[in-house]
Amino acid sequence: MRSPTGVVIFITLMLVLDTYFFQAIKTVSQSLSPKAKTILYGAYWILTVLSVIGFLLFVYSEQNFLGKKVRTYLFATIIGLFLAKMTALIFFLADDLRRGIQWLAGKLFFNNTEGEKLGDEGISRSVFLSWVGIGVGTTLFGSLLYGFSNKYNYQVKRVKLAYDNLPAAFRGLRIAHISDIHSGSFMDPAAVRHGVNMILDQQPDIILFTGDLVNDKATEMNDYKEIFSKLKAPMGVYSTLGNHDYGEYVSWPSEGITKAQNLENLKKVHADIGWRLLMNEHVALEKDGEQIALIGIENWSAKARFPKYGRMDLAYPGAEKYPFKILMSHDPSHWDAEVREKYKDIDLMLAGHTHGMQFGVEIPGLKWSPVQYVYQKWAGLYEEGLQKLYVNRGFGFIGYPGRVGVLPEITMIELA
Repeated sequence: MRSPTGVVIFITLMLVLDTYFFQAIKTVSQSLSPKAKTILYGAYWILTVLSVIGFLLFVYSEQNFLGKKVRTYLFATIIGLFLAKMTALIFFLADDLRRGIQWLAGKLFFNNTEGEKLGDEGISRSVFLSWVGIGVGTTLFGSLLYGFSNKYNYQVKRVKLAYDNLPAAFRGLRIAHISDIHSGSFMDPAAVRHGVNMILDQQPDIILFTGDLVNDKATEMNDYKEIFSKLKAPMGVYSTLGNHDYGEYVSWPSEGITKAQNLENLKKVHADIGWRLLMNEHVALEKDGEQIALIGIENWSAKARFPKYGRMDLAYPGAEKYPFKILMSHDPSHWDAEVREKYKDIDLMLAGHTHGMQFGVEIPGLKWSPVQYVYQKWAGLYEEGLQKLYVNRGFGFIGYPGRVGVLPEITMIELA
């Protein structure tokens, strides 16, 4: 958003939204003393000015200005305020629309003797709905601030999956599934190390990572290679690529490194930390003389804005002979779009990508996140016939440096 036009448009939206929100502030503060109103109104507009200044600093300052942590929280706070006010706007607009219709009906059909009257300040706004809008917006903003503390609050999800065709030697196999590390977002190596130790504490037989090791650049792993190299399992650690791993969201070349070279460097990072990166291929996992297939493909998405480098036509041939097959594919939309249609003998697909949008509600009887309006399969276990899909909620975070309701996940899958 460095273009002057984009910056002007966003700041204009901020000011228009703040002006409209301010009308609700005036409505609910009618009973306050003049002095209290002056303090409240002044504080409100000071916050608005600080938000504009903060946004301009973020957009036009160098990356090292203020430091990564301050820049991250600054931007997240400004966007959080914007989203909170947008949410409150729904209630304000609904009430203004209701009152506008009521006033118009009074003018047309009752000669303004019934319905609401238009006063000197226009159509008066309902104090109740103003309070509701402010309350909802404030709650949302407060939740986003609270979510800052959850970004390293790793949760172990335990899932037991039963299959009739699973070879006996693999019954009881413990799979640690992680996804979406996004090392470029990390700011606390000690907290990340704790998450890695939590994985090791589960004593998995095998560890599977389904993509997005970085946000954009292989160098983002420089401070975390030693930490993630600690991940070991008796049957190995296997990984795939996600949409962010290709460096498609930054301008290249930078620092003398091309996009293609960055990808090669990232592949080397996987090797350096001891992970076997599967690039449109499959391997046989063997235990007690029996075998199953592990298939790993590059990113394949049914959504047009994400890359489609995955090649099942390369990865699958030869896997037919194995009685049980696990597919690692970053984007869960791949399951409905291709896997279930063309590869009906793939028993389990592991994915990530959605992060559960890092915001939602997951309580008994209710599972909701805004991401479900884009991805039908966005978190947890899904089953169709004999096939199963598990979508990991992500180990890391990107954009918003926090988690609300949808916490970072370590999945422990036991095959039975």
